[in-house]
Formats: sequence, structure tokens, C-alpha cells
Amino acid sequence: MSVTTTSTTSTASTAPTARPATARGAGLKQRRKSKLGWNLLGLLVFATAGFPVYWMLNTAFKPSKEAINPDPQFFPHTFTLANFSRALDIADFWGPVGRSLIVSLVVVVIGIAVGMLAALAISRFAFRGRKVVIVGILAVQMVPLVAMIIPVFLLLNDLGQYDKLTGLIITYLTFVLPFTVWTLRGFIVNIPKELEEAAMVDGCTPTGAFLRVVFPLLAPGMVATSVYAFIQAWNEYLYALMLMSQQNQTATVWLGNFTTKHGTEFAPMMAGSTMMAVPIVVLFLIVQRKMAAGLTAGAVKG
Repeated sequence: MSVTTTSTTSTASTAPTARPATARGAGLKQRRKSKLGWNLLGLLVFATAGFPVYWMLNTAFKPSKEAINPDPQFFPHTFTLANFSRALDIADFWGPVGRSLIVSLVVVVIGIAVGMLAALAISRFAFRGRKVVIVGILAVQMVPLVAMIIPVFLLLNDLGQYDKLTGLIITYLTFVLPFTVWTLRGFIVNIPKELEEAAMVDGCTPTGAFLRVVFPLLAPGMVATSVYAFIQAWNEYLYALMLMSQQNQTATVWLGNFTTKHGTEFAPMMAGSTMMAVPIVVLFLIVQRKMAAGLTAGAVKG
């Protein structure tokens, strides 16, 4: 009787510990499956987004005959740099690229400077019409760019800014500024006001508190916003086509020179597109750390 009781007691004492272990094992397997599924989804998204870039590079290094082959090859059999030479020779490559760089950099500098001040005013100060301004910023971003071509053309023509880089810069600021204001506002809101108040208690002026406390915390967000603003200005095509003549064309419009009445030179066009992507890639590599910090800075309420 005593032996039976002991074995029953030991079985009963070990049973409860076995169940949680089994449950933990099942939960671990479920988490691994879920993680594997998300990884596969991420790889699928990466492949979908990266394939056009790969095909651009693939075509850029192909001979022209292979680029128009109806049976495309995913891996080029012959590598050539002739397409890049052709792209550099057609219609002055460096002039449009230089103009695009000037326009994009000026738009970023003005957009970030003005946008930061506007975002600071909207975030930190209560004034009459504040909500109207915020709604207006969102409404401007909802207007299609195509709908503003004729008004912008007439306005620039009256101001004598048609076919001038200054007119193109002003035009780009109309859609870059609302983006920068709204984005920087999100970063400033997540910086506690108590930090500024503590700095002013220690003797800083409001301007000094902003420069010494808020501005360093805002720097990653400004970098991320600057990169996106630069990409918007660099890749814009419609306004550059409508507002600039062939002598003052930008890099995006320059790519249209590869399409003629005899057809499209796809391989040199892809070579030109590859060279146009270089400034964006270089800029991203330079500021990637700050950009990653800026993208995650507004993820939580600080």
C-alpha cells in the first residue's frame, strides 16, 4: 500500500511540470514558424522592390542587341561599358546633372530651414488659426501636381521666372515645404518640452535652449527629412519638362533624349539612369546612420 501511494504521488507531482514544458515547446515552435513567415515575406518584398534596380544595372552593362532581345537573359553573357560612353556623349550629360544637383540642394536647404521654423511654431506655440494651418498643410499635399501645372506656368511667366532655375526651385518648394513641415512637426512633438524648460531654468534663453537641447535631438529627423526631400526634387520630371527649355533641362528630362523617332536606346538609357542613381546612393551611404535614427525617433512618445 505504501509503495502504490508513493508512486501515485510521484506521478502526480511530475505531471504538472511536464505540461508547462510541453506548452513552452509548442509556443517556441509557433514563434519560430511566425518568424520564418515574416522573414520569407520580407525577402519577397525585397525581391519585388529590388528586381527593377537589378534589371536596370543588368541592361546598362549589356550590349545593345542583347538589351532588345525578345528572349531576355537574366544574367548578361557579355559586359560592356559602351552604353555609358554613349550616355555621356548624348546631349551633354554633366550640364543637366549639375542643374539637378543645384536645384535639389537649394530646395533641401531652404525647405529644411523654413520647414523647421514652421514646424517649431506649430508644435510649440498656441496661436489663433493653428488647426487651420495644420489642415492646410495636409490639404496641399493632397492636391495632384498635374492640377497645378497651368497656374504655376502662368504665375512664373508673369514673374519672369519661366525657364529659370530659380523658378523651378520655387515650384519644387510648393510641394517639398509641406512635406518637411509635417514630418519635422512629428519629430518636434516627441521631444519633451520639459527639456527646454530645464535648460531655461539653468539660464538659457529660449533660442539657446532650442539650439543646445532641441536641435541636437532633432538632427536625425532633419537628416531623414532632407534625404526624402532631395529624392523628391531630384526625381521630379513633370514640372522640369514643362517649365524648362532643352538648353536648361534637368537630369530626368535629359533621359528623354534616348527616345527618338527611330526608337528607344534602352541600354544607354539604363546606363544614364544608373549614373543618375549614383548621387542618391552616395548621399544615403553618407547619412545612413543618422537616417536610421531619424526614422525610429518618432516611433514612440518620448
